[in-house]
Amino acid sequence: MIYCLSGKVLKKSLEQVVISCGGVGYQVLTPASVSSALPPVGSEATVYTHMHVTESDVSLFGFESEQQQDCFEMLIGVSGVGPKVGLAILNVMSPDKIALSISGGDHKAFTAANGVGPKLAQRIVLELKDKVGKGLTREFSAADMTTPPAGSLSQAVAALTSLGYTAAEAGAALSKLDESLPVEELIRLALRSMARR
Repeated sequence: MIYCLSGKVLKKSLEQVVISCGGVGYQVLTPASVSSALPPVGSEATVYTHMHVTESDVSLFGFESEQQQDCFEMLIGVSGVGPKVGLAILNVMSPDKIALSISGGDHKAFTAANGVGPKLAQRIVLELKDKVGKGLTREFSAADMTTPPAGSLSQAVAALTSLGYTAAEAGAALSKLDESLPVEELIRLALRSMARR
C-alpha cells in the first residue's frame, strides 16, 4: 500500500495530479479541493493516498491531509459507496461537515454529491453513525478544551458540548450551516436553531 507521495508536481487539474517520485510520475485522482490546495506545477508537494485495487484496475486517490484520507476510507467502507462516490462526497463536503452530518443524522447533505441518492445517503448515515459518534465524543472531551481543534465546525462543536449539548445535538444543528462562517456565528446560529426545537 502507498501511504503518501512526496515529490514534484508535474501536472494538475481539478480531478487529478501527477507527482514525480524517484523518477516515476504517479497519476493520483483527487477531490477538487486538493488540486487547488497544492502548490503550482514544478513545486514540491505531499499527497496522502489510498490505493484501490480491482481485477481490472489499480488507482491511486489523493488527499491533502490524513483526516481527509481517513474520511475517504471510512466512506468507501459503506456498502454501495465506491471510490468515485467517495471522491464526489469529498468534493462537496469537508471531513468536519461529513462527521457533523452523520452524527446529526442529516442524510440530505450527502445527496448534494453526484451519485448519491436518498437511499444511499441514509445508508451512509446509518452505517457510520456509531463510528463517527464515538469519534466526536473522544475528539471533544473536556481534556481537549484547552486546545480546541483547528476547523471552525470542530471548534463550534467543542463550544456547544462545553455548554452541555451532546455531540449529536451540536452536529445536527451545525450540519445545516455554512462551514465557512466564523466560529462565533456558527455557535450563535446553532444555539438559535436548538432553542426553536
